[in-house]
Order: sequence, then structure tokens, then C-alpha cells
Amino acid sequence: MPFPNRAILRLTGPDTLALLERTVTHKVADWREGEMRYGGLLTPQGKVIADYLAKRTADGVLIDVHEEAADDLLKRLKMFRLRSAVEIVRDEGLAAVSDKSGDDDPRSLKLFWRDIVPAGSVSGDVDPATWDTARIKAGVPEWGADYRAAEVFPTDINMDLMAGIDYRKGCFVGQEVASRMKRRGKIRKRTVRVTGTGLARSAPILAAAEVGSVTSVDATGEHGLALVRLDRVRQAMDQSLAFTCAGNPVVFDLEQWGLDEMSALANQGADD
Repeated sequence: MPFPNRAILRLTGPDTLALLERTVTHKVADWREGEMRYGGLLTPQGKVIADYLAKRTADGVLIDVHEEAADDLLKRLKMFRLRSAVEIVRDEGLAAVSDKSGDDDPRSLKLFWRDIVPAGSVSGDVDPATWDTARIKAGVPEWGADYRAAEVFPTDINMDLMAGIDYRKGCFVGQEVASRMKRRGKIRKRTVRVTGTGLARSAPILAAAEVGSVTSVDATGEHGLALVRLDRVRQAMDQSLAFTCAGNPVVFDLEQWGLDEMSALANQGADD
């Protein structure tokens, strides 16, 4: 079944992998044919222009990206192409689909299988509400829903936790900023799962002061994603303050990495 709001870019030519190696965030080496990888293109200041899923093909790479980010990503990749032997087009004849014959979504094993196939070769559509429920449960934010171009850093949306960044690559656009944030080991903002009643997108989450805001909500209004300041969450927890959104209690579903990063911030004397 096709995913909603997705577009496909097709890159072909002998310099395709070399172009991606020097521009995008994800690992390019040892990429087997048919394998899906997660990554993105950053601004020179290290913010996410667009993230995507990319599939290695026999003659190049297919990029599955939000349809509203596709033209900008296409333009920028062409700009970075310079004289490289790479053809880059938006291919309307292909579609991103959920297909059990494809790869797992590299961001989370809790998500649907992904593939890129000829448009019209599969019937039906992935229901947007069903997809939102699945990705929110998996803790996976999405361009167009949780953020847009140049609004967030990769760590804000957990790209580094989903194999979306290869810090050992020779280079990529925005690498200096992204690597510095990683080396400092002092990441303050993260996207985390939240549970509550009457959650609403863009609503602030409070604990005396604001600690973050909701970015996505499922159809029930009880489960969502929120971009939060981990240092402020930790301070509120240390003071046994209650978290609320729109006057209702909120609970954070913090994985071990989140608890570890909050501890690291506390040990380093994090401040505002």
C-alpha cells in the first residue's frame, strides 16, 4: 500500500555514491543493493533540510522523501552535484509503499516494511491515522508533522539514535556542527513519547515552567511525541513537579538513552 505524502527522487550515474558520500548524513559505504538506509541533508549550520529513506539500486539510489520537501532536496542535490556524473530527477512513476517483500524501516523495527515500486503496482493506501499511531508508538518523528525544513538539529529528532548519521564519514554538509554537538556529549533537546489526555499539537508541556511542546498526536489524543529540554525535565523530576499539558497530567515514556542523557546533563551542571 502506498504511503501518503511521499515523493521519490531517482539518482543514477557512476558518481552517485560519491555525491552522497560528501553531502548527506548517513553511511554510504558497503551499501548492498535493495537495502534501505535513513539519513538527511543538513544546512551548513547543522539543521535538517529534509530527512528521508534511501534504497540502493543496481544503477543508483532512490530517495523516499516527504512530497513537500522533495523539490528543495532535488534542487540542493543538483547544486552540490557540480560536474559529477549523476542524473537526479523526481520520478512520478515510482511510489513509496508498505510491502512485506521490502526491507524493514531502518528507523525502527516497530514500523512497517518499506519499499519503492512502480506507481500503481499496489492497491489501496496506508491510512494516515494508522501510520501516525505506529510511528508515534515507535517514537519516530516525521518531516511535515513534527518539524519542517531548517527547524531542528538531527539530535532533536533522534536521527543519531536511528542510524541516520555516520559521524565517522569523511564529510557531509553541516558535519562540523553535528559532530561538535556529539563530541560535547551535552544534548539538551530530544523528541520523546508522551501520554496524557487531550494532547494537542504545539501545546506546551509545563512543570511550573515550560519544558517542551507536543509535536504529534495520535487519533485518540492520548499518545504523542514532544520535543523537550532534557535538562528542564530532569530539574522538574528532581523537584517532584507534575508535568501537565492543557491542564491535564502528562507522563513521559523515557527510554534508557533519555535517562542516561539527563544524568549526563546533571553531572555536567547543565543550565539554561
